[in-house]
Amino acid sequence: MKSIINIRKLRLWICLSVSLLFFSSVIGQTPDHIFKAAGTPANPKVNISWNRYYTYDGITEICKKLANAHPNLVEMESIGKSYQNRDIWVLTISNLKNKKHVKKPGFWIDANIHSNEIQGSEIALYTAWYLAESYNENDFIKELLDDKVFYIAPTINPDARDHYMKYPNTSGSPRSGLVPVDDDGDGLINEDGYDDLNNDGHITRIRRRNPNGRYKPDPDDPRRMIMVGPDEEGEYELLGYEGLDNDGDGRINEDRVGSYDPNRNWPWQWQPEYIQRGSHKYPFSIPENRAVGNFIIAHPNIAGAQTYHNSGGMILRGPGIADDVGIYTRVDLAVYDAIGEKGDKLLPGYRYMVLYQDLYTVYGGSLNWYYEGRGIFSFCNELFTSHLYFHKEYESREQSSSDQYEFEKYLLFEDAFVDWEEYDHPQFGKVEIGGFKKNFGRNHPGFLLEMDAHRNMAFTLYHAYHTPKLVIEKIEEKNLGGGYKEVTVEVANKRLIPTHSSHDIKNKISRPDYISITGANVVAGLFVPARTSSGFFRSSSVETFIEQTVNPEVIKIENIPGLGSVKVRWIISGNSNYTIKVDSEKGGVVEK
Repeated sequence: MKSIINIRKLRLWICLSVSLLFFSSVIGQTPDHIFKAAGTPANPKVNISWNRYYTYDGITEICKKLANAHPNLVEMESIGKSYQNRDIWVLTISNLKNKKHVKKPGFWIDANIHSNEIQGSEIALYTAWYLAESYNENDFIKELLDDKVFYIAPTINPDARDHYMKYPNTSGSPRSGLVPVDDDGDGLINEDGYDDLNNDGHITRIRRRNPNGRYKPDPDDPRRMIMVGPDEEGEYELLGYEGLDNDGDGRINEDRVGSYDPNRNWPWQWQPEYIQRGSHKYPFSIPENRAVGNFIIAHPNIAGAQTYHNSGGMILRGPGIADDVGIYTRVDLAVYDAIGEKGDKLLPGYRYMVLYQDLYTVYGGSLNWYYEGRGIFSFCNELFTSHLYFHKEYESREQSSSDQYEFEKYLLFEDAFVDWEEYDHPQFGKVEIGGFKKNFGRNHPGFLLEMDAHRNMAFTLYHAYHTPKLVIEKIEEKNLGGGYKEVTVEVANKRLIPTHSSHDIKNKISRPDYISITGANVVAGLFVPARTSSGFFRSSSVETFIEQTVNPEVIKIENIPGLGSVKVRWIISGNSNYTIKVDSEKGGVVEK
């Protein structure tokens, strides 16, 4: 009997081995099978398709694979739990061997705070994958990861992401998280939601024949509804998304999942519900926001940030409200403009814009808390734009709507539309249900996803490149006689972003930068303000200085300007075998 079992095990082992060999021969590719495409890792350790979207479990698996394949570059950690107890993952990506990552300038990337705005997760993951896979074959990426650290959170709303993907929803729902809310004030929670009336897995639109209606089918594409002219008789009325009035109050789709808005729950300029809809109970009352906030506060080395939303093709900066305009000084705006205008070039069809001025007012948004609350230069990209349909600009929503149908027909082969079908609605009678599926309109079609992922990543890498890079430029000694020497040190910042924003300096959000000398007997320590905060020399040729009488070995500097430098001086006696160290929260640590 045992021999029979062993023979069966042997046969099973042989079958599995043959299957694995066959499978690897089908999908495996050796380096001699590859001709490198410029700008893309030729033969990555982790093969990922970037023309599709991943569930929370898919994201988790990709993060694990990257961390396992690149242990010297990628660390994976959970920074907290979501409302439904899912881990909120963050990937730390840097050269983890040359220096502790907290001693390097940091760059934060998050995505998918709004659950239907899913493609930011893929773009964040693409960035992580590209950095790790390119380190050994691209000099720019190697230098970047040697100098900087990226903290990447692919999804900060994992519960609602999975709900959006796995349940019948519209392209706009659920927008937010899954904490239940009584949206209509009737004392019941989530009593309606969306009902998939025809059980096709999609929540689409309802239309009903009505000679007094304002719509008719488009003669060029009868799937599309257009408004009739003033002298025309209508054929249909539009009744909104499919759904039922479950509580008999005459309204459908009330108390939908996710009625609050996690991007109104951040501490800066937070306002209660009656002023800012969706703000929830108090700042950081939403567990996902609190986890992200705790992480960012615990990592003061973060100097730049990027958050991904959709849609509209926008590169947004703050402020979110008009009252905060004065916070953005000329010096800081020059940094924002230089980076934002580069985004205009790198991302065709996208526009560099100001949130409150060009879009709408936002209280309690992450974009503003990152900059105004934490001193982090930050952007929000609204992903996807109708420009990507046929690479042209549209003067009206009507033009882009028409092209949307043509794009879907000839480039997606009608894969994103549910044809109109009759349905007997219990409240509305005989109606027709149909329209675009939830995965089209706000989300990239697969073949456009990787292209836009790369372009958006390139924008964030440009931003990250310009976080501070501090260099001890000069160390000069002057013999003063009597055993005393004057040691003058110039520290330069080779990038656009200063070690402190103007708002940071004014409100002391971050500690000062420290320039220290060890190994010498210090008699006096001096700060030499030879440059203005903008980095340009003062017109006066007379050198001035400010003595620091307390702890003169460590000179406190309020800021090292972008593309500028600062100078300090010590009077020392005795031993000249000393070390100079620069320690900046957002500029990193360097020694000489």
